[in-house]
Amino acid sequence: MDTPSVESTESPVHLGTAPARIALVGVHGFGTHHLRNLERLSAQGMVELVAVADPNPPAPGALPETTAVHDNLDQLLAGSHRPDVIIVATPIQTHAPLALSVLASEADLYLEKPPVASMQDFLRLQEAASAAGRSVQIGFQSLGSHALAALENLANGEATDELPSIGMLKGISATGRWVRDRAYYKRSRWAGKRSLDGVDVVDGVATNPLAHAIATALRLAGARHVADLASVETDLYRANDIEADDTSVIRMRTVDGLPITCALTLCAGESVEPYVTLHGTEGTAVFHYTEDRVTVRTEAGEATHTFGRDDLTENLLRHLSEGTPLLSPLDHSGAFMRVLEAIRTAESPALIPSECVEWVGTGDQAHAVIPNIEDILERATRAHVTFSELGLPWARPASTGTRALFSAGLGSDEPITTLRSGSDLESELSPRPYLHPVSTPAGTAVTEHLPSDHVWHLGAGFALQDVNGSNFWGGRSYRRTAGKYVDLKNHGRIEIADLARKAGHTTLDLDWFAADGSLVLQERRTFVRTVSSPRTWRLDIQTQLTAVVDATLGSPGSHGAAGSGYGGFFWRLPAHDSPRVFTSTAEGESAVHGSVSSWLAWTGEFDGGPATLVFGSPAESPDPWFVRCGGYPAVGSALAWDTAVELAAGRSLTRTITVWISDGALDLQDIEELVAAR
Repeated sequence: MDTPSVESTESPVHLGTAPARIALVGVHGFGTHHLRNLERLSAQGMVELVAVADPNPPAPGALPETTAVHDNLDQLLAGSHRPDVIIVATPIQTHAPLALSVLASEADLYLEKPPVASMQDFLRLQEAASAAGRSVQIGFQSLGSHALAALENLANGEATDELPSIGMLKGISATGRWVRDRAYYKRSRWAGKRSLDGVDVVDGVATNPLAHAIATALRLAGARHVADLASVETDLYRANDIEADDTSVIRMRTVDGLPITCALTLCAGESVEPYVTLHGTEGTAVFHYTEDRVTVRTEAGEATHTFGRDDLTENLLRHLSEGTPLLSPLDHSGAFMRVLEAIRTAESPALIPSECVEWVGTGDQAHAVIPNIEDILERATRAHVTFSELGLPWARPASTGTRALFSAGLGSDEPITTLRSGSDLESELSPRPYLHPVSTPAGTAVTEHLPSDHVWHLGAGFALQDVNGSNFWGGRSYRRTAGKYVDLKNHGRIEIADLARKAGHTTLDLDWFAADGSLVLQERRTFVRTVSSPRTWRLDIQTQLTAVVDATLGSPGSHGAAGSGYGGFFWRLPAHDSPRVFTSTAEGESAVHGSVSSWLAWTGEFDGGPATLVFGSPAESPDPWFVRCGGYPAVGSALAWDTAVELAAGRSLTRTITVWISDGALDLQDIEELVAAR
């Protein structure tokens, strides 16, 4: 983390002890905030508001009697006001020309966010400020928070006087959930526009109303300049009848490899104060930047502290009179401008289908709500994925890494399962191939992936929590010596080396690479589809693991976590109602978890209707069932329940699981008939 520095300008100290002479361009919208702030500073003898400019005059009595009123900046500059600082709080598309005019005068500049609407204009503004020897403060007010210094310490693995350490920083996310009604987009001609009369505006959720979320996340990541970001990806959508985005994911990565993901919407059920989260190896720090409040959560508990804040106008005045470093200098907006430029040049935001949007209220007070958007944003930020990668019904299809595996058959070409390579997932999720969504013949999805409770749960697949110390499961690793799950940089990855397909049959050749990049296992995984009846289809999944080196295949259970022997075949179900899990002799999570039986069934009311899954145990071994129902819905066949499996180099191990996927609730007789025909 680098520390704030003075903007790269050689401008001398301009101000003495007399009140600074201030001019304000734009007295409406956010300009009213500046008027109130200037009134406060004037009462303290720090400033004198000498002039304002706005084509729409302020209300009578809104200004001091001595303040001159002009229609525009040119008139103001032609007057004899001699302002020391000019504040520009006008529509985004006017920032560049007005800022350049200010810098050509004798004044320093306070420019509201975003600085300008294109990277080209940003570079012009930097050149003009340098040539004029003037200082420019950008109005990202959150950057005045005293919490930033504490958070930078936390990001470096240190504790502060107020807050405990969160360990080493793994990533940063920002979440914003606001409500904006139709009237919000009718307040001006430029509202919600990408451009207006051929001029860039870029008035989207990430560049204007929730721009502070991105700016704050970037600052905490130490990303100030354009070159500090290695990549910027956008996934932009709109539920409203606008040009710009109102619901988006912006995913960035610093040159040091730190992931930053911002998931933002103006289509929430209710407005919540936005926040930036530091994700550490020992906990999280959540910064509600509009309130200067930080909450740290670790295994030891929760601690909260509210910090003070420096006003950016006061900071600019101290910079000009005393040389105090600027808190939000123009040069430090380079990384933010790279994000804005990526949004400006991205494909136009995709319209969310009307059936995926609920409208609350009537007339201009009506506002769009995207169902479950709160959980969707949480999943995106925790897993550092886009809406497309989540596979949401209203999102663009993922451009890479997915392919339809099987159709439903019986004359239908609709896919009933999709193979995902998982290659683009964060290393902490142990990237690996998996099936999602898997659907019943009628189209009811019965798998989930990247859920907010365990973002490393990936549909239906095969993975192990420990192979020679590398984690191919995702998340934390259980260690006997610690007696708990610990955050380790030990994640492996499983890559597709080859894929062969024929009707109803797919074969994958897979390479298992350990955390150090070495090859430890090779796998041949086959998927076979059989149509059992119009309401049921059968999926046979066989995996043959071959050790490249002597391999120890373990689980949390083999490391001492009683009852947590998961690893091997695993199926994560979506949230649903009326879940029932049972075998031929037992029913309920506590009864079937850890049991050995030839089959295990799960029924429930899913989004698409009632469905049943029947899992047939491996033909090669009576492995115990791993079952979760109350906390989250999942079924696994445990390869190493409480004892690790030793596999010598060159030796192979095979497991075959059969899953029947059916519409409706099957009874015991139906299930027994399916299993008997296996």
